[in-house]
Amino acid sequence: MRKEELTPSQIVMELDKYIIGQANAKKSVAIALRNRFRRKNVAAELQDDIIPKNIIMIGPTGVGKTEIARRLAKLVNAPFVKVEATKFTEVGYVGRDVDSIIRDLTENAVSLVRAERMEIVSKKAKKNAEARLINLLMMKGYAKDMEESDEMLTQNEENARRRKYIRRLLASGDLDRETLEIEVDETPGSVMIGGMDDMGVDLGNIFGNMMPPKKRKRIVTVPEALRVFTQEESQKLIDMEEVSAEAVEKAEQMGIVFLDEIDKIAGSENRSGNVDVSRGGVQRDILPLVEGVTVNTKYGPVKTDHILFIAAGAFHIAKPSDLMPELQGRFPIRVELDSLTVDDYRRILVEPQNSLLKQYGELLKADGVYVEFSDDGVAAMAELADRINEEAENIGARRLHTIMEKVLEELLFSAPDLARGAVKIDKDYVERRMGTIIRDEDLTKYIL
Repeated sequence: MRKEELTPSQIVMELDKYIIGQANAKKSVAIALRNRFRRKNVAAELQDDIIPKNIIMIGPTGVGKTEIARRLAKLVNAPFVKVEATKFTEVGYVGRDVDSIIRDLTENAVSLVRAERMEIVSKKAKKNAEARLINLLMMKGYAKDMEESDEMLTQNEENARRRKYIRRLLASGDLDRETLEIEVDETPGSVMIGGMDDMGVDLGNIFGNMMPPKKRKRIVTVPEALRVFTQEESQKLIDMEEVSAEAVEKAEQMGIVFLDEIDKIAGSENRSGNVDVSRGGVQRDILPLVEGVTVNTKYGPVKTDHILFIAAGAFHIAKPSDLMPELQGRFPIRVELDSLTVDDYRRILVEPQNSLLKQYGELLKADGVYVEFSDDGVAAMAELADRINEEAENIGARRLHTIMEKVLEELLFSAPDLARGAVKIDKDYVERRMGTIIRDEDLTKYIL
C-alpha cells in the first residue's frame, strides 16, 4: 500500500510513533488526509466540488499542534509550510502579504519533486560523474606511469587500462586525500527589485537564463569533486519544466499550510477601538486563500481550492468565535488538544522513535559515554517538568528540553575527557543536579 492510501487508523498509528496522546487531533487530521485519497476515486464531475475540511487546533503551546501537522505532511511526502499569522500585514502596508504563503509552499513542492527525480536518475548521474572525474584525473596525469605498462597496446587500449586502474583507486579510497582544481557553474544570485518578490519574479533567474552561466574554479578533494559532478549530472538529467509542472500539481492537490498563532489575529479592534491592520486586515486577506484563489508564482499559477489549511492557537484571551464569521466557516473542524500530564511527560521522554533520551544517548555515545536512564530518574524529570509548568509559564513538552540540558550539562561538557564507560541517570542524580535551582524560586524562573 502506498503512503497516500493509508487508512485513518494506520495514519494515527504512524503519528503515535512520534507524538504522545492527542487522540482527537490525530483522528481529525487522519480523516482529512484520507479524504484526499477518497476524492481521487469519485466521479470526475464531483471532484472539484469536494473541498478539504480545514481544521482549527486549540491548545496551549508545547502539546504537539505543529508536530502533528509536520509529521502528517512528512508521512505522505506532501508539500508543507508553517507560517505565523502575526508575520503578515494587510495589503497596502509594509510587510509580507499572504500570497507569499502559497509561493513558499510551491517552493517546497519543487524541492520535493526535484529530490524525487534526482533519486531516480542518481545511478546514471553517478556513473556519468565518475566518468567525468576519471577523464579529469587522466588529464592531470594520474596513472600515466603506472606499473606494468604494455608498449604493445594501442592508445585507446592504454587509455581504457588507465581508466580501469583509476576507477579501482577511486573505489578503494586511495585518492580520497588528493586535491583537484575543478570548474563549477556560478549560480546567479536572486535580485528582487521594487516588490518583485511579492510578484514571484526573480530577475537574477531571468537574466541568468539569457546568458551562459559563469564558471569559477575551486580546489576540492576527489570525493568532493565526485559529489559536485554528481549534482551537476543529476541536474542535466532532469527536465525542470516537468518538475515545475508536477510541483504545481502537487502543491494544489496535496499541499498543507499550517497557520500558527491564528488566535493573535482574532478580533478586528485593538484596545483603543481602532481597526488593527495586523488583525482584521490579515483575516480578510487570508480568507480568499482558504476559499480558493489563484496565486501567481515563478513556477506558474497555483490554485488554492484543494490545499488543506490547519490553523492553531492557544486561544487564552481570544476565542475562535472572535474570528470573522466568513473565516470561521472555512474552518469547520475544531479540535481541542489536552494539556500534558506527568504521565504524558514521562512517555514523551521514553516512547517516541526520536525521544529525547535516545537523542542525548546517541550524542554522548559519540564520545564513548553510555548513558542509562533509570525509571525513577525519568519519573523525577517528568514530575519536575509538570511542577515548573504549573508554577511558571506553561510551555508544555518544551520544558523537557530545558530540564534535560540542565541535568546532563556537566556530563555533556566533560564527556570527551571522561574515562569511557556507562553512567546511570537515576532520581538521586537528577536531584543533585537540579536541587539548588528547584529550591530557589527566582533561579527556577530564570534558568528553567
